[in-house]
Amino acid sequence: MVNFWNSLPKPFFLLAPMESVTDVVFRHVIASAAKPDIFFTEFVNASSFCSEKGRQNANRRLIFNNDEKPIIAQIWGNKPDEFAKMSVELARMGFSGIDINMGCPDKSVLKTGSGSALIQTPEIASKLIKAAKSGGLPISVKTRLGDISITEWHNWIEFLLKQDIANLTIHLRTRKEMSKVGAHFELIPKIKKLRDEIAPNTLLTINGDIINRQHGLELVKEYGIEGVMIGRGVFTNPFAFETKAKEHSRQELLGLLNLHLDLYDRYSVVPHTHDDGIQKLMTPKFDPLKRFFKIYIRNFPGASELREKMMSSKNTSKVREILRNL
Repeated sequence: MVNFWNSLPKPFFLLAPMESVTDVVFRHVIASAAKPDIFFTEFVNASSFCSEKGRQNANRRLIFNNDEKPIIAQIWGNKPDEFAKMSVELARMGFSGIDINMGCPDKSVLKTGSGSALIQTPEIASKLIKAAKSGGLPISVKTRLGDISITEWHNWIEFLLKQDIANLTIHLRTRKEMSKVGAHFELIPKIKKLRDEIAPNTLLTINGDIINRQHGLELVKEYGIEGVMIGRGVFTNPFAFETKAKEHSRQELLGLLNLHLDLYDRYSVVPHTHDDGIQKLMTPKFDPLKRFFKIYIRNFPGASELREKMMSSKNTSKVREILRNL
């Protein structure tokens, strides 16, 4: 397999994997506004992927188009055998790489010993990384500085750098800190020095409180890291990856919303196998789409009232009707 990480521009910019956000629909909206260098899928549970009952939901999260490449499947779990099996299938599906989630602080994920819980069980983390290499795809890891205290960062990051991974993305907070404090940019020089000493071929990407490409370039200039990952920044600015920051009109934002609605309709009907073995069609719930409205309906007179109307809608046709009546 070709390690696409080696052919990326420096610096490179990534859209962060975000649960129930970075599906094939939203990724195409962001690409239309300003495309990052790398896309990630939503979080995909390896146990679900490897089970008959959960496979359909996992497959839905893994839908992608060739125009999104390089695209990375972000997976989570704590069973090496499932990672090994999944990695082989992901390679067959055409993914460019696999990223292991070792930073999610969600309690339901922690209970399974996955996500940021792996910070406390490096022996399992090591087995997961080794297993994920079974499919031949380049392996990367996204993690946090530590579990409770930032003083944990050295031992944990040192351990990960010894695992021979293509890229290490560090959300510059601990699991306990969540997003309640500012990102610890002050630790980047020490982290980079450690990387240079232990694994100079492992690329280093930072994440946390980065609002747009211009901000990312400032950090690259100051700290010399290779990659910049933007997550929540796209919630307030879907044009966050544009090469030159500028003001965008209400029409441009509504244009992205209409694109989002069109893509939602295009991808909303998926095959579903009932217990009787018959293939049927299933339409996902509409309400989760509403979380995206605030991205496009903001910063103009009457935006809050418009969002309120849209939140009461039941389908995309009703949302379009509201928009036409503006």
